[in-house]
Amino acid sequence: MTASYEASVVGGSGFTGGELLRILEGHPEFRVAQATSRSYENKTVGSVHPNLRGMDLRFSSPEDLESVDVLFACTPHGVSMEHIDAFQAAADTVVDLSADFRLDSEEQYDEWYDGHDRPGLLADSEYALPELNRENLPGADLIASGGCNATAAIMGLKPLFDADILSGEEQIVVDVKVGSSEGGAGGGDASSHPERSGVVRPYAPTGHRHEAEIEQFLGTQVSFTAHAVDMTRGASATCHVYPGEPVSKGDLWGAYRGSYEDEPFVRLVAGGSGVYRYPEPKAVAGSNYAEVGFELDPRNKRIVVFSAIDNMMKGSAGQAVHAANVALGLEETAGLEFTGLHPVGAP
Repeated sequence: MTASYEASVVGGSGFTGGELLRILEGHPEFRVAQATSRSYENKTVGSVHPNLRGMDLRFSSPEDLESVDVLFACTPHGVSMEHIDAFQAAADTVVDLSADFRLDSEEQYDEWYDGHDRPGLLADSEYALPELNRENLPGADLIASGGCNATAAIMGLKPLFDADILSGEEQIVVDVKVGSSEGGAGGGDASSHPERSGVVRPYAPTGHRHEAEIEQFLGTQVSFTAHAVDMTRGASATCHVYPGEPVSKGDLWGAYRGSYEDEPFVRLVAGGSGVYRYPEPKAVAGSNYAEVGFELDPRNKRIVVFSAIDNMMKGSAGQAVHAANVALGLEETAGLEFTGLHPVGAP
């Protein structure tokens, strides 16, 4: 079968770059034309990503971009905004996996990041998360894949806003536990195995940059804390919510089914039986699925919301391909059908 679209992956030697190459290699509508890496130029893709040893491709220089249909940029924050003209000259559609085009305004980048070099393009960018922004993705030519922590939190909380259980005035506390791959292939000491092993370490008690995304897309302020834990991949969000009016379990099931029962990559997991009664990162490792669930605490007038994703899939590469599928009018699930493994060791 002949692929319909050619794709390149800029920054293909990192973790999310490797995941993108894995997905695109098995995607029925894409052919990978190029993967770039400044550090591994001329090395085979398989020499960096051992699961891709069968892939007949070598890394090339990011200075020599080929003309393709879709360019996926897996570069650190700040790189895409600097090179966006070259990216857009090389491809009709650019999907950026950094934070460079996620927020709406220059003022937000001044507050949460280190400013923005190309604020005039922010209005052209579409947020990649289809469960939130599907209607605006078809035909989009600049797409910003969401942050993993923000994705986990948004997926958990969104149904409460869709169903008007929350108005945006309530107190919301978000606690995220995330694996070491969040820091990327060059994550440094904090992500090294000896330092990471066995930890439950708060690394962003307040002021995490992903708060800006959550607040932008849900229209509410959240109190956000992130922990580094002893996982390689995965993000688990626990959100404590205090609605203004009494809520029943029936209300919650109605809200979550209303938002997600037709979504191809969302599994509702709220109580029930078995070992895994609530969302679990192990159950979605390697997949583009999000597990979302909840529990009601009537005595404290609290809703506890859970969500679990693979930070490199639903929180990055999988979300990017899902958005590209929608943008190009392809089958949404193309290339993303893997459901995860069980049993499996630590993800």
